[in-house]
Amino acid sequence: MAQRTSDASKSLPADKRGGTQGNNSLVVCFGEMLIDFVPTVNGVSLAEAPTFKKVPGGAPANVAVGISRLGGSSAFIGKVGDDEFGHMLADILKQNNVNISGVRFDSGARTALAFVTLRADGEREFLFFRHPSADMLLRESELDVGLIKKATIFHYGSISLIEEPCRSTHLSAMNIAKRSGSILSYDPNLRLPLWPSAEAARQGIMSIWDQADIIKISEEEISFLTGGDDPYDDNVVLKKLFRPNLKLLLVTEGQKGCRYYTKEFKGKVGGVKVKSIDTTGAGDAFVSGILSSLASDLNLYKDEKRLREAILFANACGALTVTERGAIPAMPTRQAVLQILST
Repeated sequence: MAQRTSDASKSLPADKRGGTQGNNSLVVCFGEMLIDFVPTVNGVSLAEAPTFKKVPGGAPANVAVGISRLGGSSAFIGKVGDDEFGHMLADILKQNNVNISGVRFDSGARTALAFVTLRADGEREFLFFRHPSADMLLRESELDVGLIKKATIFHYGSISLIEEPCRSTHLSAMNIAKRSGSILSYDPNLRLPLWPSAEAARQGIMSIWDQADIIKISEEEISFLTGGDDPYDDNVVLKKLFRPNLKLLLVTEGQKGCRYYTKEFKGKVGGVKVKSIDTTGAGDAFVSGILSSLASDLNLYKDEKRLREAILFANACGALTVTERGAIPAMPTRQAVLQILST
């Protein structure tokens, strides 16, 4: 397996940095959408925050908006409350040209809320209100099967695996997508406070690991899933997390960039340096970047040069997102990404 590494973000021509505009291949994102409340000041705990800003969030929804902002075609499948927040979130998806035919409203449960902050020690702190929230109550009978069958890429996380009935609905949607020929994209997006226990989280996340074609994980998630092994050790990643049916495994390292692993090669593409204000949504913006490139070039993972170009584009998507507060409000346009890569 060949290995390459690079930190040069200017090494690729601006017109070959992924995210092809105008592609019509549909990316369907399944899972949760919620309201994030983020402090208006940095480096404080939730208890210390004087005020909060209300922003739309939820990893799969973030990715759907991110792809649309980059010029791609996306849809979101999930459930929100039949309340002011739920209708606001659906409207935000519509305003961002995301197909919402798969969105359902629950009159008996509220839209989920999450308070999130980056403390002075660099750790993110979460406080969730979902007991249960509407996203947990999506049923198989409510799935837009026709929409799923149209997906070139079907993207999902692990939060929808925590509780029934959403877990069974998630598994059913995955199976429909797989049978329809979709590429399955998985970002575990570990949120430990939502799981009954750490072991339940580990088992739940790994329970669908072998079915994915593409997986994106962070260094922290590697350590968690392997029981504390070195997340920077290629042997750990290849022996414990890489699977025979996996086409591409991506390991994001924040501002340091991203490692990539395929059956034929591995390497690293350096990050794009910016001044960070809020890291919320950076990983989702990265996923948006890589999936928007993949949707227009389904064999991307087979060509290392094209893959590295797409990863650099995705790194820039993540970098731009941390320069603003919140996730969806900070998702960049393709033009903005190409501009930062050309400077």
